[in-house]
Amino acid sequence: MSGALVPSDPGHESFGAKVARLLGLARRAQVRLLAVPRDPVPGDKAFGAGLMAGKFGGVPLDGLDPANGALPPDQWEHLQGFGWLRDLAAAGTAERGRAAAEALARAWLAGLPQRAEGPQWRADLWGRRLLLAPAYAPYLLATRDTDYRTRFLRALVRGARHIEKNADKSRAGLPRITAWSGAVAASLVIQGAPTRIDRAEAGLERAIATGLSEDGGLISRAPAEQLALVETLPLLRSAYATGTRGIPDWLDEAQEGALACLLSVLADDGAMTSWQGGNPGDAKRISAAIAAAALAERPVPQARGWGYQRLQAKDSVLVMDAAPPPASKALAGPRASTLAFEYGEGGQRLIVNCGGAGEHADALGTELAHLLRSTAAHSTLTLGDCNSTSILDDGKLGRGVTEVTMERGTRDGLLAIEAGHDGYVRRFGLAHQRLLLLSPDGKILEGTDSLALRGKPGKAGVPFVLRFHLAPGVEVTSTADGRGALLRAAPKKAWQFKVRGGIVEVEDSLWIDGTGMPRQTLQLAVSGESPPEGMSISWELKRAG
Repeated sequence: MSGALVPSDPGHESFGAKVARLLGLARRAQVRLLAVPRDPVPGDKAFGAGLMAGKFGGVPLDGLDPANGALPPDQWEHLQGFGWLRDLAAAGTAERGRAAAEALARAWLAGLPQRAEGPQWRADLWGRRLLLAPAYAPYLLATRDTDYRTRFLRALVRGARHIEKNADKSRAGLPRITAWSGAVAASLVIQGAPTRIDRAEAGLERAIATGLSEDGGLISRAPAEQLALVETLPLLRSAYATGTRGIPDWLDEAQEGALACLLSVLADDGAMTSWQGGNPGDAKRISAAIAAAALAERPVPQARGWGYQRLQAKDSVLVMDAAPPPASKALAGPRASTLAFEYGEGGQRLIVNCGGAGEHADALGTELAHLLRSTAAHSTLTLGDCNSTSILDDGKLGRGVTEVTMERGTRDGLLAIEAGHDGYVRRFGLAHQRLLLLSPDGKILEGTDSLALRGKPGKAGVPFVLRFHLAPGVEVTSTADGRGALLRAAPKKAWQFKVRGGIVEVEDSLWIDGTGMPRQTLQLAVSGESPPEGMSISWELKRAG
């Protein structure tokens, strides 16, 4: 019939679409979640309860401004990285936590700079957000406010685009892996995300290849970062599980290696040994991360790339640093800890390193934080009151350890590690060599620390100190001859320490606990002078009760 309205057929291009095409206008893609991944990593129930009570740590939510940086650095990272979503989930249901989640998300949106620059636009922070936000959509997006939902989802899309352009500028290791993990997750679960899955996976594969050693340890050699990696990868796997795309083999291998390397630096009490600025952390968090990985992995006893050697006999555990320090570009504030070790038995830490603030970056003063980077803050030998690798005024590392030799095996039925480093060769012409022997029942630890001549004889009478930092609560009674000490950490547990080749003195020390706070403790210091041709000291630590 003439003039009748003709229904549009599905293939017909509308007038508006023609205008957009002819004028080159980009039509905004619809943004929505395709799936809600499951986050297998639990949060902090107490922190989440505080959020539902209206406080972010000690700051009222009503007065919280995510943009002003007034929070301590660790809490600022927690806020910006959306880790608080886990805490809310640990403290209550989505219905109970929704108001706090939406309030924090609105504050974050309001404080996000429009220009893609500054710390809030760090690619690794966007990676964390893109991993966590979809998993907690029932907390964040269950609202009738469509404008807020749209703004929030479009912010995530903008973040995914930002990662694609900037992830490879992040520090190699955990930050770059986290950034690309978020890009992969976004491409899997957010409709309208700009990143193609093939490109995102290629970026993540590159980040893993450059950020992990061949055995799965991060190039930062920092156990605290290794824990964060172990927490990140299961959430990425959950994003894959929401669709039909299979998990790449290289990602499976990376997760298995990452977990095995984390396990290799755990003490018998389930918390971490203290390396590269870290501390024991929270044993419950570590246990939860291991459970979330859902892998039947065992510790890597000999991780050459990761750099830590592990001896375990019965319920005794020894962990040794048998590698050069990480490069300054791989970790802020690396430590000069080569050949140091930690040892404990029956869940009781005995020989430790002083450690560092870990995630609690501002918990320690600048002078103390610098001191904790030194060789003297670790249970190893210091020669000429120098670090085995020098620490420069700008915080970077200078000359020192470039090569570490290492052999493992058994000697006369004892588990053995023998290692050496060249950190003192340039300055003193002497190489430090350390032999550690652990009995099959784990109750006898024998050691020999030697200085071996390399090249021309060095200076005469170079002072050395062999330090054994003790865990908090370990009481010390020196022997009358100055050649040993009795150590007691519990009413029924005591150890005899004996040394040949030096004098034992008891000195003050400190140990940084899992909350980043210093605790007063003691150390055994074996001192002497080395002749130009070198020297050797033997010692023994034996359970006496």
